[in-house]
Amino acid sequence: MNEARGSALRPLARVLADGRAEPVLLFVEGAAGTGKSHLLQELADLPGTAETVRVRWRCGADGGPPDEDAHQRVPTLWLVDDVHRADEDELRRLRRVLEGLRPGSAAAVAYRPEELPVPGLPLGAPPTAYPPRLTVLRHRPEPWDGERVRRAAAEALGGNCAPEAVRRLCELTGGVPRVVVDLLAVLGERHPPFAGTAAEVEAAGVPARLAELVLSRTHALSPEHRPVVWAAAVLDAPAGRDELVAVSGLGTATGGDALLRALEVAALAELAEGRYGFAVPLAAPAVRACVPGPVRQDLHGRAADALGRRQPVPWDAVAEHRRAAGDTRRWLGAVERAAESAAASGRHEQAITLLERTLATPGLPPRSRARLAPLLARSAVTGLRSDQTVEVLAQIVRDASLPPAVRGELRLDLGLMLCNQMGRFPEGWRVLETAAAELREVRPGLAARAMAALLTPYWPGHSLDVHRGWLAEAVAAADASGDDAMRTAVLANRIGLAMSCADPEAWELVKELPVEGADPACARQAARGLCNAADSAVWLGFHKRAEDLMTEGRDLSAQSGAPYTEQGVLGTRLLQEWWTGQWPGLAEKCEDFIAATADMPYLASDAYLVRGLLALAQGDWGEVPTWLSQRGTFGTEKLPVPLGATAAGAMIRLALARQEVEAAAEQARAAWAVVAAKGVWPWAAELAPWAVEALARAGDGAAAHTVVRDFSRGLGRGDAPAAGAALTWSRAVLAETEAPDREGRAGLLRAAELYREASAAYAELPRPYTRALTAEGAARCVLAAHTGAEAEPDTEADAGPDTGPDEGPDTGPDEGPATLSAIAELESCARSFTELGAVWDAARARALLRTRLPAKKGRPPGRPSHADELSPRETEVAQLAVSGLTNREIAATLHLSPRTVEQHIARAMRKTGALSRRDLAHRLGRTP
Repeated sequence: MNEARGSALRPLARVLADGRAEPVLLFVEGAAGTGKSHLLQELADLPGTAETVRVRWRCGADGGPPDEDAHQRVPTLWLVDDVHRADEDELRRLRRVLEGLRPGSAAAVAYRPEELPVPGLPLGAPPTAYPPRLTVLRHRPEPWDGERVRRAAAEALGGNCAPEAVRRLCELTGGVPRVVVDLLAVLGERHPPFAGTAAEVEAAGVPARLAELVLSRTHALSPEHRPVVWAAAVLDAPAGRDELVAVSGLGTATGGDALLRALEVAALAELAEGRYGFAVPLAAPAVRACVPGPVRQDLHGRAADALGRRQPVPWDAVAEHRRAAGDTRRWLGAVERAAESAAASGRHEQAITLLERTLATPGLPPRSRARLAPLLARSAVTGLRSDQTVEVLAQIVRDASLPPAVRGELRLDLGLMLCNQMGRFPEGWRVLETAAAELREVRPGLAARAMAALLTPYWPGHSLDVHRGWLAEAVAAADASGDDAMRTAVLANRIGLAMSCADPEAWELVKELPVEGADPACARQAARGLCNAADSAVWLGFHKRAEDLMTEGRDLSAQSGAPYTEQGVLGTRLLQEWWTGQWPGLAEKCEDFIAATADMPYLASDAYLVRGLLALAQGDWGEVPTWLSQRGTFGTEKLPVPLGATAAGAMIRLALARQEVEAAAEQARAAWAVVAAKGVWPWAAELAPWAVEALARAGDGAAAHTVVRDFSRGLGRGDAPAAGAALTWSRAVLAETEAPDREGRAGLLRAAELYREASAAYAELPRPYTRALTAEGAARCVLAAHTGAEAEPDTEADAGPDTGPDEGPDTGPDEGPATLSAIAELESCARSFTELGAVWDAARARALLRTRLPAKKGRPPGRPSHADELSPRETEVAQLAVSGLTNREIAATLHLSPRTVEQHIARAMRKTGALSRRDLAHRLGRTP
């Protein structure tokens, strides 16, 4: 219950609870459907004294008023509804009841103020003479706010209602409860079932109850006065008196009289000072539908004229009225003005929607199509919608009647959308090549933009040399064009190319971007250059520089009206937070970003990747392929190369954890071939260590050596700290896997030193997760070197009761300093993994620590038996189980046998009372 409603109930509740309290009269006023009758029912349910009598009175009902005299001798709660329908006799009797209210009595009187015979006087004239002891209050039920509408939608439609749909429900119904409920009922009866979109809300139509009310009130006007209501319906927004009269066509005197009469009968309402319209916006279409077609067209024509006199002119509304009036020439002119205005102010979504609808109109004149299509393409490339626009543009470029320059421009924008927003790289590349050729002579500036796109190396399929070949042509074409925006566009992509290759020149190129005082077109390209640089800096490991570039790039994107670039840098931030260990809430951020960019899979790629990497670290292995393949829409080989390489590294790691070594090696060969063909070696940083391990463990040592050699040669002297750390890591992996066969203990210690070097490099960046992974590797090698063999998996004997909490292993007095140091490092890694939320990694590190425990016979004195609560080992196994790992996968992670894992899970379920793994997840406080 909201505060306003509570304040209305409290005075009457006090009176009813105390038979000696002075009487209270509450007037409840509100338009139809605002909840007056519901409030009266709440009042009827209030507790009272044993003598309290409740009397209901609906004015205008067939039964007439109750016998008021019979209730004057006992405390009475009078609930009087529809007072606006009362005749003179009822009003006289009601006044007598109210004037005679005794102590302990109260009355609630509800009415529609817009239908009172005497405005402002619910009990009619003359005013009622209230006795001095009577407290008189007034309450107006408030419309439902967005949260209340959302709850109502969830109750009626099972929670299937998107935020945008809830917003439209609020806007169309004005929050009037009865209208909300009726509209939800209409949506609930849809076939096919309601999917929760705003478009479905808009298409639902007008509920019958609302339509009958507004049409009956309109019909109550004389025929000569009705056009003013029709004008309000056509304008479909609050309007001033002069505009309404002008659109109605009635003339000043008659129109003024008509508006007064419409207000008297509540056909229209004053919504703000001097602004008139329908109390419920959804009423307008009901009225429009009843206006004869020719009359409605004339009204739309006059509406367009009236709106054209506003400053600034609302060109989108003018265009819609011109279209509805059948004025094609002026409609298309207004569409062009509306699209230009929307794009100039950064409202690209609005421009795209208007232009898509217009260009889809059959029989559109070729000259108009040639003027409007480039506007659509420019907004689509800059904005955040692409699904339908791609298909519209693909059809338009096939139009042979288009001038070559227009076709080339459209083809350029189509190619950019296919690559940048849809992720259809091969198709987009071909379109861009064709556009560059078409535009070379007629529009060299746009040709330069197409060439600049072709020098971008992110897309799979072409080598670095091909991209560098386009660079020289793009620079020459941009210089020849004399267009500063095109020069900046080429510079932005040149920065991306240089930084991706770890070219030190890139940082100097960033300084050349015109970030201050540039015109909007140049500023948008400069913002893109800053965001390209930020993305590359994150991949290279320059996280502090990346932070500054992201902030500057996003600010400039917002200022210059580049929403696509602005959204893109949000994906870069997700990568930044992943690598720098800012994991709390990161999974939710990824999922929110994916939902917000559902129409553009390429834009959501960073979020999908990070979400998949989190799932792997957290032990949610079943979800890893789903996220990394973007829910099955992309294979890793079709992703942008750095994302594909990173996703492939994660899939290889997953296969290795599952002991699927041959499958991991095959994935490694395929993924490495893609990176090697592209030739941008810093992008191999997240793939190389896992590829080396997979190939070495599969017995293909030659291929593992080739990976390390290619990686080293490819990086050369480039400034790529993350890739440099990954190269050292890869060498450590190679040394570790070869040590048992070649160098034994010395090889393991050399591997440990390389792991430490990599760990120190990652700490410097900082990248805490990979720092802990490499530190774990160092500790693992030291422990293996000082035991002579790797730890064997625990046998079924491990299934006995756990001996106590994990407070660190009892290493015994015979352990040397190197081993003690390694154990301490491993304990530190386990803590780091736990702090990050890397459940799987933490469990693996703790399992390795346990291999250093000396064999124990029974439970040491003083340690808990965990007879009725989960032991640390049972908790660990249970957490991995509810994360989605199979028993075999848990066994591989924790150095246990599958039977031991099965017994731990059985005990965990018994102790928690869980009936299944899903139930176990709930009892452990986790969502599976």
